[in-house]
Amino acid sequence: MRPQRFFLTLFAFLFILAPAAASAISIPDEMKLAEKFMKMIEERNVILKDPVANHMINEVGGNIISTLPPQPFHYSFYILNDNRFNAFASPAANIFFNRGLITALSSTDELAGIMGHEIAHAVSRHVSQSVDRSKLVSIGTMAGVLAGALVGATGGGGEAVQALSIGSMAAGQSAMLAYTRENETEADQKALLFLKKTCYSPKGLLSSLIKIRESDYQGIEGIPDYFKTHPGTGKRIAHVSSLLADYKPSPTHKACTPDYDFDMVKYRLIGLYEDLDKSIARIGLKLEKNPENPAMNYGMGLLYLRKHRREKAVEYLEKALSQRLFDPMILLELGRVHIIDGKFSLAMDVLTDVQEDPVIGLQAKYYYSVAQLESGNLAGAEKNLERVIAELPETFPRAYYYMAKIMAAKKLDGLSHYYLGIFYSEEKDGRNASRHLKKALETLEDPKLKKEAEKRLEKTSESRKR
Repeated sequence: MRPQRFFLTLFAFLFILAPAAASAISIPDEMKLAEKFMKMIEERNVILKDPVANHMINEVGGNIISTLPPQPFHYSFYILNDNRFNAFASPAANIFFNRGLITALSSTDELAGIMGHEIAHAVSRHVSQSVDRSKLVSIGTMAGVLAGALVGATGGGGEAVQALSIGSMAAGQSAMLAYTRENETEADQKALLFLKKTCYSPKGLLSSLIKIRESDYQGIEGIPDYFKTHPGTGKRIAHVSSLLADYKPSPTHKACTPDYDFDMVKYRLIGLYEDLDKSIARIGLKLEKNPENPAMNYGMGLLYLRKHRREKAVEYLEKALSQRLFDPMILLELGRVHIIDGKFSLAMDVLTDVQEDPVIGLQAKYYYSVAQLESGNLAGAEKNLERVIAELPETFPRAYYYMAKIMAAKKLDGLSHYYLGIFYSEEKDGRNASRHLKKALETLEDPKLKKEAEKRLEKTSESRKR
């Protein structure tokens, strides 16, 4: 069996949903499993940390969760940087969406439909039931199997994942996990009940399933992963359709008024992360029919910015801005272009108000600080970078590099080496990280910073030994 098929088959076993009558592992054991599982996933760097997209899925998920009775787990929502169609619940209510599934949908209602289905799996503890069928496997081993299967299904991991998964398979327990269509039916039914209590239309579940079903695929390798991990989709569509045949919103039902635009988030994901040439061609065809569409122009601007064609990027971004005046997402990207072009004063003018945005304000503050630094305003840049580092260090590791530049300009060599050491450790450059951290420890006086440098150095040394 080819590795990709092996991982998909294993993945299908692992996230399958056991019969409703099945027992489940204890809540403490599931929390331990989830903790180990999430640590492995985070180490593989497959989670997409886009503040705009994450804000959207957290808002939708939070609205659905608010309708539920008290739950044994805290629900967390993540996006995987993978362009295939899939979404799934993992242990202890950690719920994942592939980027490709989000960009295939057309509305928040459709996203809420899929979200409701995955939340229903977690509410029903389907995952914990199927894990219970492999209870002879240790928590650590099972977490490894789950993480290995996930990374394999998202196109990463290589030989290490294969060894991890095959080693766990040798225990002979993974085959005890299996799909059931009954669980899918139960999750769909519960999802509709949840959605009817929210501002989202339950018809979004049906239209999302139809949309994914109608996607262009041929042969088993082209089938969206959603169908492989969620069986009986054709029958599910028929069943959900029958349940909604007589559905009418209650007189008191109010549609959602989200603080984001679904299409803008969708085309942001396409513009920032999807294949350049294919996406430019695809969106270009759509713009021929709808040239004033702000989301499509925004996405095209992002694509051309990644292609280093800044004039074209500005052309599309400004066209998008003409349709959505003062949109912070568009202004943020225009500010980025101006910084690349060395127009620092113009960048700061564009980014000033965006810094107050509740979702992307810190992103704007980061780029604003870069413009300040390049303009010679070291004090202003340092103040803003300190806030970015305090709140979004993983999103902007280069903030440490700019802090090092500021410290060097202030003749604070110990701090300069300290920040460079952190920057290189975040970039997984162990050799340079160790070199700068050792130099920092020679001159740093602050005991808290010295302790942090020592911890970083120890962690970097351990990583280099592996």
